[in-house]
Amino acid sequence: MYTLPSKLKLFSIILIVLGLVGITYGFLTTPKTVEDVKKIMAEQEAHHGEGHVVEGHDEGHDASFVDEARGEEGYAEAAMEQAADTHAEGHSVSHEEHVLHQLQTRPWSATFVAAFFFMMIALGVLVFYAIQYASQAGWSPVLYRIMEGITTYLLPGSVIVFLIVVFAGTHFYPWQDHDLVAGDKILQGKAGYLNFPFFVIRAVIYLLGWNLYRYFSRKNSLAQAETNNYGPYRKNFKASVLFLIFFIVTEATMSWDWFMSMTPHWYSTLFAWYIFASMFVSAVTVIALVTIHLKNLGHIPFVSDKHLHDLAKFMFAFSIFWTYLWFGQFMLIWYANIPEEVTYFIIRIQEYKLLFFGMLILNFVMPILVLMNSDYKRIPWFVVIAAVFILVGHYIDIFLLVMPSTVGHNWGFGIPEIAAFLFFLGLFIFIVGAGLGKVSLRPKNDPFIKESENYHF
Repeated sequence: MYTLPSKLKLFSIILIVLGLVGITYGFLTTPKTVEDVKKIMAEQEAHHGEGHVVEGHDEGHDASFVDEARGEEGYAEAAMEQAADTHAEGHSVSHEEHVLHQLQTRPWSATFVAAFFFMMIALGVLVFYAIQYASQAGWSPVLYRIMEGITTYLLPGSVIVFLIVVFAGTHFYPWQDHDLVAGDKILQGKAGYLNFPFFVIRAVIYLLGWNLYRYFSRKNSLAQAETNNYGPYRKNFKASVLFLIFFIVTEATMSWDWFMSMTPHWYSTLFAWYIFASMFVSAVTVIALVTIHLKNLGHIPFVSDKHLHDLAKFMFAFSIFWTYLWFGQFMLIWYANIPEEVTYFIIRIQEYKLLFFGMLILNFVMPILVLMNSDYKRIPWFVVIAAVFILVGHYIDIFLLVMPSTVGHNWGFGIPEIAAFLFFLGLFIFIVGAGLGKVSLRPKNDPFIKESENYHF
C-alpha cells in the first residue's frame, strides 16, 4: 500500500503555507483607492519617462496598436474600446478608476486560474475513468486506483472554485453589475440565463453531479474488490454512462458560465470543446506522471511500459485535438473579422503575445517532437519531459482564458500568481497522496483485471 513519502508530504505542506501567505499578501497589498493608483502611475511614469504605465504597459503602446490594427472594416476602434474596459462598459469612469478595478481583480484572477487548473485535472481524470467503465476497456483497470486517488482532489478543489466564482462578483462577471445591464440591450437579452441566482444554482448542480458520481463510483469499485460477483461493476457501468451524458451538458454550460461570461458580448460555438480538450489532455498527463512515480517506487509492478505507452498516445492525440480546436476557433473568427468576435483575440495578441504564441509551441510543437516516435512513449523520462511541456502550456492556456478578460493589460506574473500556483500544487499533492494511500493499488476482482495485467499489442 502506498504512503506519501515524508519528504514529499513536508514539501507539499511548505508549498501550501508559502502559497497561502503569498495569496494573502496579494489581496492585502492591492491599491484601495484611486489616490493609490495615481501614486503608482506617477511612480511608473517617472520611471519610464513617458506615458501612463501600469504593469509595464503604456498608453503610447496601445495607441500605436490602434494605428497598426485599423483596417478597412474599422474593427480596431471597437475592438480596443471593448478590450480596454471589459468591466466598465457603459460607465463614465476615469482611467484611474478602471485601473483600480483591474488591479483589485488581479489576486482574484490569479487564485482562480490556479484553482481551476488543478480542479480540471481531477475532473478530467474522472471523465477518463468513466470512459474506461462505459467502454468496458480491457487495458486500463490496473490504473483504476491511480485515477481514483487523483479524483480525491475533486471535492475540495471544486468547492474552492465554486466559492471563488460566487464571491468574485463584478471582478469577473460584468453582467452582475445592475447599472451596466440597465444600459446594455445585449446583456438585458441574456438576463434570463446570466443572472446571479440561476448562476449559483447551475454551479451547485455541477458540483453535486460530479462529486456524487465520484463518490458512488469509488464506493462500487471498492465493493467489487470484496465480492465474487460483478454487481458493483455493473452499477459502475450504468453510472458511468449517465455521468458522461451529464458531463457533456454541464461541462458546456460551466465553460459558458465561468469563462465566456467574463466577456459577455463575445461567444464561440467551439468554446466548450476547447475547454474540454485542455482539461482532458492535462488529466491524462497527470495520470502518466503519477503512474511513473508509483512505478519507480515499486508499488505497481502489474503496470507495464505498454500502459505507459497508451497514456502517452492519449497525450499525443489530445495535444493534436486541442490544437485543431484552437486553430478552428481562432482562424475562423480572425478571418471573418467581425468586431464583436475579434475583440477577444486582439487584446491577447497585443498584450499577451509571448504567452499566446508560446502556448502553441508548448501544447503542440513540443509534444509532437517528443512523443512522435512510438518507442519514446515507453520511456518514462521522455514522457515526463512531454508532460512538463503540456502542463505548463495548459496552465498558460487557463491563464489566457481569465487574465485578459479580467485585468486586461494590467497583468503580471508575480507574487499573487506564483503563490496561488504553489498553494494549489501543494494541496493537490497532499490530497492526492493521501487518496492513493487508503487502499491497495491493485483493483481485485475487476472482470478485466487479468486482461489488463497481461495487456499486449
